[in-house]
Amino acid sequence: MAGDPVNISEFQELARQALPKMSYDYFSGGAEDEHTLRENVEAFRRITFQPRILIDVSNVDVSSSILGYNVSAPIMVAPTGLHKLAHPEGEVATARAAAACNTIMVLSFSSNCTIAEVASSCNGIRFYQLYEGGSKIEALGSRNMDPSLSWKDIGWLKSITSLPILIKGVLTAEDARMAVDAGVAGVIVSNHGARQLDYAPASITVLEEVVEAVAGRVPVLVDGGIRRGTDVFKALALGAQAVMVGRPVIYGLAAKGEYGARRVIEMLRDELELTMALNGCRCVKDITRSYVRTERDRLRSLL
Repeated sequence: MAGDPVNISEFQELARQALPKMSYDYFSGGAEDEHTLRENVEAFRRITFQPRILIDVSNVDVSSSILGYNVSAPIMVAPTGLHKLAHPEGEVATARAAAACNTIMVLSFSSNCTIAEVASSCNGIRFYQLYEGGSKIEALGSRNMDPSLSWKDIGWLKSITSLPILIKGVLTAEDARMAVDAGVAGVIVSNHGARQLDYAPASITVLEEVVEAVAGRVPVLVDGGIRRGTDVFKALALGAQAVMVGRPVIYGLAAKGEYGARRVIEMLRDELELTMALNGCRCVKDITRSYVRTERDRLRSLL
């Protein structure tokens, strides 16, 4: 493959060539039959555009704001673990890439690098993924899943911190409403990269249901299957405030280190800008539901 990759698929192929098979399989694989893993990507392809014409798009602005933080584009780095399996600098390199792109990185609870190492590596906005730690403070750093975790633990967590809390893994309107009632600052529509429950729905297919249930009370983010700037646009049109990207950043990191991770983010941002221009959108706020057509829309048209 001569020169720099021109899309995420090429970065993925370079990562496959660069990594030991066990490491590549860890990053690229999903649960059981990998149905949801495939569906996360395929579901985006079934959403089509309804572009507008004769709109002045000589100046397209992809910048946005997430929970009050200004970012260069509504594209965040999702929490993924064990970055040193992809590159010796691990999450430090990923954090520098995100900071260079003026966006937010979410540090995984299963990071190879410590919070202090990542925090001191660069000036940037970073969130932290607290993963099923349970209701005891000493369990916060645990990597073990706590089956006793329940909605009451959100209240406990809110009682010990003034930091905003977002809940990740929401796939239904019912859970979205419960999350808002619990006082979270945001909701993340996610099936955890299809790494847990196979045959869970693709995140993009339930995004609109969650957005409608939240009804603007808190921001909604989404991850899972985003491989193109067109995918970012589709998610925004269905109501997401931003997307979170996991595997593509890992592929960039594995292929070309910090530079590769940065190029992946830049590539998605540039593709989003082009998609906005071709659809007739001058800024992120111009992206509305009217620009996309989903399977649900097509079914309605048959009734």
